[in-house]
Amino acid sequence: MKKVWLSLVALVLMAALVACGTKQNTPGQASGGESSPPSETQQEVTLKVGATPVPHAEILNAVKDALAKEGVKLEILEFNDYVQPNVQVYEKQLDANFFQHTAYLEQFNKERSYDLVKVTGVHIEPIGVYSKKVKSLDELKEGAKIAIPNDPTNGGRTLSLLAKHGLIKLKEGVDVDATVGDIEQNNKKLEFVELEAATLPRALDEVDAAAINTNYALTVGLVPNEDALIIEDKDSPYADRLVNILAARPDNKDSDAIQKLAKALNSQEVKKFVEEKYKGAVVPTF
Repeated sequence: MKKVWLSLVALVLMAALVACGTKQNTPGQASGGESSPPSETQQEVTLKVGATPVPHAEILNAVKDALAKEGVKLEILEFNDYVQPNVQVYEKQLDANFFQHTAYLEQFNKERSYDLVKVTGVHIEPIGVYSKKVKSLDELKEGAKIAIPNDPTNGGRTLSLLAKHGLIKLKEGVDVDATVGDIEQNNKKLEFVELEAATLPRALDEVDAAAINTNYALTVGLVPNEDALIIEDKDSPYADRLVNILAARPDNKDSDAIQKLAKALNSQEVKKFVEEKYKGAVVPTF
């Protein structure tokens, strides 16, 4: 009888120990007994996105916390050029990028035989012409040097802008794809210096005027709507090709994480952020 009683006691103790061990290791329970976040947020996905610092990386940082709540950890890698963000997405070192407009991506794909795709449009950055030597285009002398971007379409944007304001005349039918070779009339014999976009702010001391992309103008303290001699009209007939986009690959553009980022970039919170921070220098398109 004593042996039976001892056996029963042992079985009760074993059952208690098993129960305690099970409680301590139950999934979804924190050490204090409180429930941890849902399993969906535990399976966090890291999204690596390349961007130029201003305004793209700043806009991405504005949605970082909201995405984290949806299980997407946004890792932002900053670039100061317009080539590597596309190369690294294509080579799968990045998941997506946010730095370019549609026209640039189209030309880049064509030149490199890439197949990167637009996920969603976010904003427009009007390109402007700046100078430290003159206060208006009328003051430009014959033979004046004007620095323009040497990358696809942005150089053409500048030439189209100058043509619109009467400094040059372009061949019929060209717009943002124009090159210096498309200039038909140049009465002031302006000299066009083609430079990498990121170097244009530094070139202002060396030339009479320079066309600078808004993202680079903002990084050196220029205020596009105040400092530019002339600036693009956001309502230009080819504005849809100049919308800055989130870009990815065909194999991941529809992924849950990419689509969550796209939705966040088109949110009212981002619209308010852009309008308040950039005051018209960056214009939401949604």
